[in-house]
Parts: sequence; structure tokens; C-alpha cells
Amino acid sequence: MAKEKGYTKNNFLKGIIAENPLFVSILGTCPALATTTSLEAAIGMGILFTIVLLCSSVLVSLLRKVIPDEIRTPAYIVIIATFVTIVKMFAQAFLPALYSTLGVFISLIVVNCIVLGRAEAYASKNGVFDSFIDALGMGLGYTLAILVMAFFREFLGTGGFTIGAVLPITDKAYTLQIIPEDYAISLFQMPAGAFIVFGIILAVLAFIKNRKAEKKAALEKLEKQRKAEEAKKAAAAAAAQQVAEGGNK
Repeated sequence: MAKEKGYTKNNFLKGIIAENPLFVSILGTCPALATTTSLEAAIGMGILFTIVLLCSSVLVSLLRKVIPDEIRTPAYIVIIATFVTIVKMFAQAFLPALYSTLGVFISLIVVNCIVLGRAEAYASKNGVFDSFIDALGMGLGYTLAILVMAFFREFLGTGGFTIGAVLPITDKAYTLQIIPEDYAISLFQMPAGAFIVFGIILAVLAFIKNRKAEKKAALEKLEKQRKAEEAKKAAAAAAAQQVAEGGNK
């Protein structure tokens, strides 16, 4: 039972940290670069994406023994497209501002390599519960990643944050202006700004990863040196004992 809990936890956390779809696997970059102009848009995109990923992974897992290998990929695409259509209709009916903001990128979830990749690589080979946990972790990991990008892009590009413009959180839109608009850098609201933020985040993560690897290598080197010194001392002690025993004889 403890092993099963540990596996479930690791299965969930891998999509958030170790195998983050955007920052580690570098997948789904197109919507990440296009829909992160504001935190609200990123939240909306993350929610819709996660719903599609969860539903498609669970259904693929349920049908994994029924779908023939010859038509596996087309079948997965049909399943994904069905859920994308449902999500798109829901957004158009109940979240018109979000639907208008995200535009074609809702439909493009159909060809998002993360969704199809999880269906092919995981859901088609594992049970429903494990597939659900995997999809949930990957969805949350992707959502957190685009939220990080949106935070920096909106703050640097507008000087603040807007609430209620895209999602029906409040009756009207409110803007929290942290720095004056004159000091905002509008470049970060443009596609070039998205590439800059994305590149900086990847560079920082690579730096942290390399530092950890260097520290680990240094610790391993010190451990090897310690063991070598202990081995030398043990050998010297054994030799001294042999000499002492020979002298006594």
C-alpha cells in the first residue's frame, strides 16, 4: 500500500516538476507563447487544456484494449477532437470573453502534442486511475508553467494585473497598477516578448539544474575520496597488525 501511494504521488508530481510539459519537455509552446499575455487568459487556457487532457486520457485508457493498433492514432485524435469541441462550445456559451481572447487556440488543443503524447505514451498502456493521475499532473504542470510566463509578461508589459476582464470573477474589470504605465515595456505583450520570457525562464532553470548537478558531482567526488582514504587507513592498519604479529612470533 505504501509503495502504491508513493507511485501515485510520483506519477502526479512528475508532470509538475521533473517532466513538466513546457519547461522540461518543451511541448505545447505555441499556445504558451500566444495565450500568456495576461494571467486570466493563462488560467482559462490551463483549465480548458487540463479538462481535455483528463477526459481524453481516461477515455483512451478505458478503450485501450478495444481500439485496434492499425487505427490507434486516428482514434485518439477523434477522441481528443470530441472533447475539444465540447469544451469550445462550453466556453463560447458561458465564457464568451475567454472564448474571444483565446480564439483559435482552443481548437488547436486537438493537435497539441502533449494531449496526443500522453494518450500514446501513457493512457494507452495504463489503467484508468493511473492515467487520470498522470493527466492531472501534466495538466497542472502545464497550467503552472503558462501562469509563470503570463505573470512576467503582464507585469512587465502593462505594469500591473487586470482582474475580471476575461474570466467572470468580478462584476467589472479591475486593474491593479503596480508601476506607472509609462514605465511598462509593451514588447512583453508582443510575440517577441513571449520568446524572451520563455528563453529567460529556460535559462534560469538550466542554470539551477547545472548547479545541482555540479554540487552532486562534487559531493560524490568527496565521498569517493573519503572512502579511498578510509581504505588506505584500513590497509595501513592491517599491514601494521601483520608486522606486529610477525614480531611477536
